[in-house]
Formats: sequence, C-alpha cells, structure tokens
Amino acid sequence: MIESFSTVFISIILEAVPFVMIGAFVSSVIQVFVSEQTISRIIPKNKLLGLLMASLMGIIFPVCECAIVPIMRRLLKKGVPLDISITFMLAVPIVNPVVLASTYYAFSDKPYFVLLRGGMGLIAAILVGYIVSAIQDKENPLKDEHHEHSDEDCSCGHHHEHNHDNHGHEHHDHGHKRGWLSMVSEVIEHTGSELYDVGKMLIIGAFLASIMQTFVPRSFILSIGRGTISSTLVMLAMAFILSLCSEADAFIARTFAGQFTQGSIVGFLIFGPMIDIKNTLMLSAGFKGKYILRLVLVIAAVCFSLASIANLFVF
Repeated sequence: MIESFSTVFISIILEAVPFVMIGAFVSSVIQVFVSEQTISRIIPKNKLLGLLMASLMGIIFPVCECAIVPIMRRLLKKGVPLDISITFMLAVPIVNPVVLASTYYAFSDKPYFVLLRGGMGLIAAILVGYIVSAIQDKENPLKDEHHEHSDEDCSCGHHHEHNHDNHGHEHHDHGHKRGWLSMVSEVIEHTGSELYDVGKMLIIGAFLASIMQTFVPRSFILSIGRGTISSTLVMLAMAFILSLCSEADAFIARTFAGQFTQGSIVGFLIFGPMIDIKNTLMLSAGFKGKYILRLVLVIAAVCFSLASIANLFVF
C-alpha cells in the first residue's frame, strides 16, 4: 500500500510540476511586460465577444489546468474582468490542441468524445464565467496582499523601480542593457514567488489525491456508479479527487467506458480540467474562501447539467 501510494503521489507531482513552472513563468512575464492598458485594448468591449475570445484562447495557448491558476490570478490583478478571467481559466485546459489530441487518441473508436469535450467545455466555461460574475458581489475575490500596493511591488515582497519614461539620446546603450537585465531579474523573482505559492498547494492536493486512488477500492466506486444520475455524480467526484492532468485524464476516463454512462464520462472530461483538489488548493493561495466555494459549486452544477443533457439527448 505504501509503495503504491508513493508511486501515485510522485507521478502526480512529476506530471504537474512542469506545467506549474510554465504557468508561473507566463504569469511573471505578464506582470513585468504587459500593462493594464495593453490588456484593456485587447479585450473586446462587447461582453459576449470577450467571453468567446477567452474561451477560444486555449487553441493557441496550450497550457493545462496545472499551470493556468497563476496566469488567471495575474490577469485579474492586471484588471481583466472577472467573467473573462474565469472563462479563460476554465476553457484553456480543455480546448488546447494537446488535450484534444490526447482525447482523440484515447477514444480512437469513439471520436465524437473529442467534439463533446471541446464543445461542452466551451459552453461550460462561458456559462460559469457569466454566472459567477453575475452573482459575485463587488468585493475583490483576491486575498488582501498588503505588500502589493502598486504595480511597482511584486508578489515576492520586493520593491522594484520601473522606469516608463522615454529614453533620451543622452542615455548610452549600457543603460538600456541594465534595464533589460533588471526586467529579466524581476521575471525570475516573480516566477520563484509564484512557484512557492502554488507549489505548496500542489503538494497537498497530490497527497490527498494519492490517498483516494490508493485506499478506496475501485470495486466500491463501480458499485455505486450504475445509474444515470449516480454515475455522473461519481465521475464528477472522481475527477475532483483524482486531480489528473487534462493532457492525461482521457486515458483514465477510457477505462470506465464500459462501466459508467457515456454522459458521465463527458462530465469527467470537462469537470476535472476546470476544478479539482489541487486546483482548489492552488486557488486558496490567492483567492478568498467564499469566492472559491461559489466557483466550485457553480462549476459542479453546470458540468452536472451538461453531462445529464448528454445522457438524455446525445446518447
């Protein structure tokens, strides 16, 4: 049992860490190089167009759910609206080409799962983003971070001097080089800070997921997953607890194809990338508990509804 637990725990960590590092690095690049004005110009003023654009970003932004939390948090700090930030966070791990390709490979005999995963994933992300934004009070969902009073204070707690003035002709080339070196150094500092915040939550989440995978018999799970509703509830619970990477979860879902309803498998494929134990704990590093609870409940309700629709009308 201990050996099996260790294997599962280490595999989850090794699977997730590279993507967490990518997410932390991208988050740091956004903090240092992308201004609020730039983001404001990119986002469409029309709310529906903004949500659609955010939901499709995964096609050109291949990042799984392990890496998306710090990026979403940074976008919120940069002034991106809550509904667009949420839609972006939830859609990217589902519709990115690597995930869709792995889903096609896992369900090579049932390619319609790729269309269902991508299509329902987009619909779910947009719905959740819109609903959470609509019911969210005016309170900032981010935790108070007293060391971040301005853009000149980074999340690592250090104060950085940013010079946004135009360089005059009297400056020499070595001054520009020092500026670039300073920004590179700042990216590294931000990356380290993000890795610390998110990494400690990842370890806790992987620990809990490993306990579930090791000590709960699969036969027990299958015995309560025969019905249309109960199978969907079980698969959503498994997606949340197992905390699999979205680029690998299709292969796990495929093993349940003969025992669970197909709608419940669709629910597993769209719910897991949106929220699971490790992502919930990652969110807790920067977001308030009330907001996280609200987000998890809305995601669960939307994914359950879409899986039930798939069971009733698609299959």
